[in-house]
Amino acid sequence: MLERVGFGEVLGIGFPGERSGVLPTPRRWGRHSTATFSFGYGLSVTALQLAQAYSVLADGGIRKPVSLLKLGQTQINNLPRDRVIDKDIANTVRSMLETVVDPSRGGSAVEASVPFYSVAGKTGTAHVVGEKGYEQDLHNSLFVGMAPASNPEVVIVVIVNEPKGEEHYGGQVAAPVFSRVAAGAMRILNISPDKIPEEQTLELSSL
Repeated sequence: MLERVGFGEVLGIGFPGERSGVLPTPRRWGRHSTATFSFGYGLSVTALQLAQAYSVLADGGIRKPVSLLKLGQTQINNLPRDRVIDKDIANTVRSMLETVVDPSRGGSAVEASVPFYSVAGKTGTAHVVGEKGYEQDLHNSLFVGMAPASNPEVVIVVIVNEPKGEEHYGGQVAAPVFSRVAAGAMRILNISPDKIPEEQTLELSSL
């Protein structure tokens, strides 16, 4: 499944220096590897691979090629499509990711929320690898999300390498950046809100 969403492989964008990341062969996996994979250790991925994987979830389990160049609608329509995750599973995971941004459900990334839009995503906080193993005081903080969660139009990856402030968790450092970028994208792309508070809906209806 990790391979199917693009981890451990060069995605073929034609950009010099693209890396495949590290995804150990399953023949070498043990119980320890399987456990550490579940919280993001034991493998490495690029920001582009994260964007590709989350776009699969955003598109109901369908994988399409990625591009660094903006494509026209005809080009997008002609892209090859592969179903790599069952649609129901992809949609269930997307619903789970919405809880991460929901303060009423104890989400760890409430600062990733975007006014009037639903958001689905996940935080990440990883120790930086040094010469003698993991550095205790150095981290990479990230948040990957999609919006609007009900019908995703954008996937955004925010990675902050070794944040210098007192905070270092992805929900504290990267999530607010996602919120600002996503809010701007919704406005520029003219994407209709999907999460208008009920009281404001009633006010609009009464006009």
